[in-house]
Amino acid sequence: MVLDLVLIGLAITLYPLPITAFVLVLSARGGIWNGLAFVLAWLASFVGIIAAVLLMTGGEPPPPRSPPSTAALAAKLALGVGLVWYADHARRRPRTRHKSSGLMSRLDRVSPWTAAGLALFLQPWGLVAAGAATVVQADLSHAASYAALLGYCLLATSSLLTMEIYATFAPGPARARLGRLRTWLESHQDQAVVSLSLLLGLWLVGRSIYQLTA
Repeated sequence: MVLDLVLIGLAITLYPLPITAFVLVLSARGGIWNGLAFVLAWLASFVGIIAAVLLMTGGEPPPPRSPPSTAALAAKLALGVGLVWYADHARRRPRTRHKSSGLMSRLDRVSPWTAAGLALFLQPWGLVAAGAATVVQADLSHAASYAALLGYCLLATSSLLTMEIYATFAPGPARARLGRLRTWLESHQDQAVVSLSLLLGLWLVGRSIYQLTA
């Protein structure tokens, strides 16, 4: 469970679209407070999903090869296949330079409530669902499970937290460096999405097949 959560958390925190949106939120008027609302909503969604899963399992992992355990593994397998398909689909699309238009271009007028809603809207829900299917294995009778779940939440939020803290304590350098990061992401977003989706998808497929057949 721990290794799966680490890989899923890394994929979530490196996913380019939320990072691009967060940079725009930070650069808008009242960016620090809007960024804080974004981070809190992002983190709260992970806590809420984990709490919902643990309520369903009672904090105990289902027995191996039981219907709930098999269903969770089947869900991870399906999500892994979906990620591989999405990576292939994204790779075949004509490559275009991503520009901050439409919703992104209006982020100069964002409010904390809008930033919070944007955080929920832009989460990579396929990856989040894979994390939820993995949390089914958590055993709350062991302190290590609490540490793993806390680490997962923090890891999945780490890129946003880092940018928020940097912008708070070094606003000048942060504005310049985050602007360059945004430019780079807009030029390499397709490649990043394909790589993250493909690598994590293949891992989930292989891991799920192994656990289903072991």
